[in-house]
Amino acid sequence: MAEQRSPYDFPDVSGLSVAVLGGTGDQGRGLALRLAMAGHRVVIGSRNQERAQGAADELGEGLPVSGADNAEAARGCDVVIVAVPWDGHRALLESLAADLAGKLVVDCVNPLGFDSKGPYALEVPEGSAAQQAEALLPDSRVVAAFHHVSAVALLDPEIERVDLDVLVLGDDRDATDTVRALAARIPGVRGIYGGRLRNAHQVEALTANIIAVNRRYKAHAGLRITDV
Repeated sequence: MAEQRSPYDFPDVSGLSVAVLGGTGDQGRGLALRLAMAGHRVVIGSRNQERAQGAADELGEGLPVSGADNAEAARGCDVVIVAVPWDGHRALLESLAADLAGKLVVDCVNPLGFDSKGPYALEVPEGSAAQQAEALLPDSRVVAAFHHVSAVALLDPEIERVDLDVLVLGDDRDATDTVRALAARIPGVRGIYGGRLRNAHQVEALTANIIAVNRRYKAHAGLRITDV
């Protein structure tokens, strides 16, 4: 009989290195900062290596953060977070399929549009950004996570604990457990399993609602899952 694992068991991820592609944007820099503060070696990726290194330098001295072009960042780390704008998502992943082979890829991209009525979810042929990543990266393990994390909160050094849950979706149990554990390395954050990758579109779309909440209440809202 297969051993039953508790949903509260985490693997030890303290030694994992993390690349953040699109790491020069606010969300990418925020995740890079918090994971570096937790002791992970972090590489910020960008199309321009100098821009990536500049973003790394801005995060502060003494942190294990460096910059590289996207391909070098992807090849050199254990876990790769994709935090690029939606309009560059497909092209980036198509160009890096070989570099991302065998990697655990965490997609946190939200396909959103904006008009006079505010933010709204875009239709994605594959179903979601995460499913598009899965289709483009057949030799990678793709997980969806970090969609609703406030970049403002991540980048504010005065905020010691980031009060929210991160929904983690995927079809590989070991991969989702690893990403849940990685999320929990940020003080105040819990990584909560949120279902199979086919349900990622709902999580990505919910970002439009959270942006609307933030605009109305001038807040930096996040999610908490009760009774877990």
